[in-house]
Amino acid sequence: MTTLTDFSATSLDGEERELADFAGQVVLVVNTASKCGFTPQFAGLEKLYARFKDQGFTVLGFPTNQFKQELADAAEISDFCQKNYGVTFPMFGLIDVNGKDEHGLFTWLKSEAGGSLGSKIKWNFTKFLVGRDGRVIKRYGSSTEPEQIADDIHAALGA
Repeated sequence: MTTLTDFSATSLDGEERELADFAGQVVLVVNTASKCGFTPQFAGLEKLYARFKDQGFTVLGFPTNQFKQELADAAEISDFCQKNYGVTFPMFGLIDVNGKDEHGLFTWLKSEAGGSLGSKIKWNFTKFLVGRDGRVIKRYGSSTEPEQIADDIHAALGA
């Protein structure tokens, strides 16, 4: 059975990173963008990360330009996230979250979450909560503020 730990992705600094590095943690996977109306959610994501990281939680940010709201390259994205929102959680390089070139992680996340939101990522800042077992717990739409997920993260950490 496929889990989060079966995937890898290129970090913003260009290094290939195995998601097995996050085995046993509760993970919030988010597709991000630097020039989106939801971009201020970076602040809330960083707060969640700071609040729960010592309990085995992390946020993984995956920038995408499929909605034409991302900066041109990894260096610009990294600078923007750190300067404007103090992001310290792991961020990855630009990926596609839909279509023929979508990253396998997002193919898997969408198929696992299913439900009423459908399979297509409709916008930036779609979020997937993954349990310590590497399986998807829940999908959240773009308009779900990070702090609204805190109770679900707390529950997953205790599971």
